[in-house]
Amino acid sequence: MRVISYNLRKHRAAGELAHLVERYSADVLCLQEADTSHIPDEIAGLRLADSTQRNRLGLAVYYRENTFRAVDVRALALKKSLHDRVLKPAEERLLGVRLHDIDEGRDVIVASFHAAPLTALNSLRRHQIRTALTELQSLGADLPALMVGDYNYPVFKEHLGQHVREQGFELNLSDSRTYTRYRFFRGHYDFATSIGFEIDRVRTLPQGLSDHLPILVTARPTDASARAGSAEPEASVGAA
Repeated sequence: MRVISYNLRKHRAAGELAHLVERYSADVLCLQEADTSHIPDEIAGLRLADSTQRNRLGLAVYYRENTFRAVDVRALALKKSLHDRVLKPAEERLLGVRLHDIDEGRDVIVASFHAAPLTALNSLRRHQIRTALTELQSLGADLPALMVGDYNYPVFKEHLGQHVREQGFELNLSDSRTYTRYRFFRGHYDFATSIGFEIDRVRTLPQGLSDHLPILVTARPTDASARAGSAEPEASVGAA
């Protein structure tokens, strides 16, 4: 499974999405800072599973319709920072989708995540990440889960990785930095957190109109998790 995650910088990079999907043969597309009132139902063969509705700039997840079927979707508001309370840029900071792999007959969970900005403390972002990973499990116990997005965590990543591992997840950084706008704040911001997946590679893609560079995650469910998620889902969500 090839998953692209991209913070669009207030929707400025939206015009690049079709090219990215086609150029890198993406199966899933996870967006942050998207103007969800102006996103299409389809991008280069990927279908919109859902998007957040209570955000000024929100999250969206697209999936390849001839490979997956969207079974369940969950948007979640996380603990708010002062920035959130005053400016209200993002009410919902997690959008998780349970996908049924049609050919393999198994389910996986993919999520788009956007942590509080750098004005918040790392402790608050860790709380958001911990809550998000816990809530993803409610989409399907023991299913492989992959959460990608803008973690806004450029320093002390080893500490974050330890906290993530305590929950049974693994934190993966891309092969080069993903944020370049301000010299002092340059670094890795966009991560992949997973359980039940073998992460082959997390690649930083060339920069476009956003101050974030998109990342491409290549992952596959482990054998044990694939067997656990092989049951046929009971229901399917409607098309977005």
